[in-house]
This record gives sequence, C-alpha cells and structure tokens, in this order.
Amino acid sequence: MSCDIYFPTQSENPCEPVLSHRQKTNPSTLADLTTIGVGGKMGNYIQAKSEEEIISHIRQADDAHIPFLMIGGGSNILPQDADFPGIVVRDTREDINVIEVSGCGGATFTATAGTSWDTLVARAVTEDWSGLEALSGIPGTVGAAPVQNIGAYGQEVASSIASVRVYDRAEKKTRSLSLSALKLGYRTSIIKDSIASFGPSPRYIVLSVEFQTFLSNLSNPIAYGQLADTLGVNIGDRIDNRRVREAVLELRTSKGMVINDDDRDSFSCGSFFTNPIISVEQAKTLPEKAPRYAVHDTTKYTLNRGAPTIEGIVKTSAAWLIQNAGFGRGYGHGEARLSSKHTLSITNRGHATGADIRALAREIQEGVRTVYGIDLHPEPVIIGGL
Repeated sequence: MSCDIYFPTQSENPCEPVLSHRQKTNPSTLADLTTIGVGGKMGNYIQAKSEEEIISHIRQADDAHIPFLMIGGGSNILPQDADFPGIVVRDTREDINVIEVSGCGGATFTATAGTSWDTLVARAVTEDWSGLEALSGIPGTVGAAPVQNIGAYGQEVASSIASVRVYDRAEKKTRSLSLSALKLGYRTSIIKDSIASFGPSPRYIVLSVEFQTFLSNLSNPIAYGQLADTLGVNIGDRIDNRRVREAVLELRTSKGMVINDDDRDSFSCGSFFTNPIISVEQAKTLPEKAPRYAVHDTTKYTLNRGAPTIEGIVKTSAAWLIQNAGFGRGYGHGEARLSSKHTLSITNRGHATGADIRALAREIQEGVRTVYGIDLHPEPVIIGGL
C-alpha cells in the first residue's frame, strides 16, 4: 500500500445501504428466496447463525448424498419449478470486522458471507475504504461476490479481495484461498468453476471474505464512459467516493437494477447474459457499430496503471447483440419479458414460471447465434440447466 493517497474527510452522515435481497419472513419455496420469484418447495430450509452450523448442514447433505444449496440474496439463481428435495441453507451472519486502518497500510477488513453486499459498500464509502464505490447497489451478499467476481461500471471486486475463507466440500475442511488461488476473471472464479461437479452449490462454500483497500476519499480512476458522463468527469479522473456511489445508484435505478417491490423490472436475476469475449478476428465480422472493449487482466491490477490489457481478444456487448438481433425492450411472451428499461435483463412481470424464463432465454440465445454467430452464456446459476 502507498501512503501518499490518504485524503481525510469528515463524514457527516453514513451512506444508507439499499435492499440487497427480496425475501419473505417465512419462506416455503425458492420463489420466496429469489429476486426473480420462481422456484418450487424446499425439502429443508435452514437459516444458519454460525459457521459451525453452516458446515454441519453441508456435511449432513454431502454424507447423505442429497442436493445442497447455499443461498444468499437469491439474486443470481434461476431455480426449477419442481420442488427442491435437498437442504437449503442461508447464512444470516452479518458482521464486518476491521483488522487494520492506517494511512500507509490502508484498510483491511473482513465480512461474513451473509452480510448484505451493499451494506458493506455503504460502510466502505463512509469510512473512505476506496475501491468498492462503483459496486454500489448490486443485490446479494458478500459470499457471492468472489464467486462471480462481481463487477459494474468499470470496477471488479477482484481489485479489493485479499483472500476468501471457505469450506472445501472435497477435502471436508475449512481453508483460505488467496487472491491468486481464486483465479478471478470476468464473472468467473475457481469457486464458480466447481459448480459443474458439485452443483447446485460449488465445492468451495464461502464463509467470509477479507478485503484490502486504499484509504482515501477519492474513488479509483473512473473507467466507464456512462458513469463518467453522469458525473461530468473524464475517464481516469478520481473524485469523491460519495459522488460515485450516488451516480451508480442513480444509473442502476434507472435500469431497474436496484431491488424495488414497486418496479417489476427489478424482479430479475440482474444481467442474464455475460458480455461475450471473442477473438479480434471474430470481432471483425460484427457490424462497425458493435461495441468492442479491451479485456483486462484484473489479477495484475494496480491503482496507478489499472489492469493490463489481454491481447488478441475483445469484449462485446450482450445487450447490443440482443437488441440488434430483434429483441427489444419488453420483448417476451406472457409474463416472462425483457426489462422495459434495457435488454440484458429477463424479468418476471407477475407469475412467470422458471420454464417461461428459460424458454425466453433460449429464444434469445438462438436469435443472437443465428444473426451474429455468437453464443450468449447465462450469468446466473441455472439450477437444472437452461
């Protein structure tokens, strides 16, 4: 950590966190626990209050060879309509522990997996723990952050994670995964990759996350054009963290990406498809107006230089592909429809089923593949497949 970037502030009011999940008091179905509102009854639902309790239920399920699902805010899961016969565990612990804060050392802190993600971001912005501000308003819990390497508006959590404490279901013990061991990439990690073999929850169950950030009231360099335009600044500028948080929440709200029971566009899994990463040669076959973004190696991030570009590949916009393949805002059938605010989110307008959501997703995949020859990959965990 550098000790020349600390700009002390006088915080008058702490930032208020926004809702990170939509859950009923006495849930009986996965529909009650997910932001998209689909899913059948649960065999056994537990609200765990300790790490020991979480591990006990994981071992119980694994030893009995029954399905196990660890759930946080339910914002990145698309369940089946059929009943889930296994054990569903929700981590109810919401603890943030400060390890060290100093002008030279920066801020080091941990958060339990059940902590609301935006509660952590709001605390970070209030305390001048710089580096999480552009991730404001993302629904879900801290435990999901490293699984997906969550990111938004030019910022990824990879740049702030030091290590992740997990329960390893294969080795049947707790362990710590360092930043390098996590293999964080664009919406992926070693944790997410293990879902294929251990699903619907991964081999590594996140128990807590340790973060390390710079101590500053200034944001990381603004790296996203729309955010820069909203703030009236230039790409690369660093401004007050609070202004960045306010602008990000404004942008997310305008897209229906902040949970709001009065906004049916927020009854979704967020961005349903990841932005395709394609070769430079494949990108040449796209129309000139198709977006092309550099792909960065976030494992080599530095504050002054950012993350280096990976040569030979580019990232294009899934939303642009969907829109230009003929699927506009609000497109769909019945109550399963694209958001009325943007085309990257599939929403439940009322009583859509998991099958309805899947059918629309497959239709969009096929349409984009036919027009552009690009496969769109779902971002949420699809229980039972698409």
